[in-house]
Amino acid sequence: MSESAADPPFREFTSRRDGMIHAMDGGLWLHRHVYGGHQMAHLVSTDRERLIEIGRALGMHRDRLQYKPLKDPRTGERRDAWHWDLVGRFVPPKR
Repeated sequence: MSESAADPPFREFTSRRDGMIHAMDGGLWLHRHVYGGHQMAHLVSTDRERLIEIGRALGMHRDRLQYKPLKDPRTGERRDAWHWDLVGRFVPPKR
């Protein structure tokens, strides 16, 4: 992974729509949420290979990468997309 700690490979957005568009364009969208009272995040993209690369760098098991088609907010069409469920030490600190 070539990104420095000061320049993470993902982006966060206040607008879910903007994050989805970024992911649909092959970017890495970090979407934070709470599940069962635990802080979590999804790292989402249509670029499966890029997700695999960052997962490898983070020490994630490749079989944990999840496939879930998502609706592109610009067209309404479903697109192939993948995400990592990030929990615990894998959730990056807020910037």
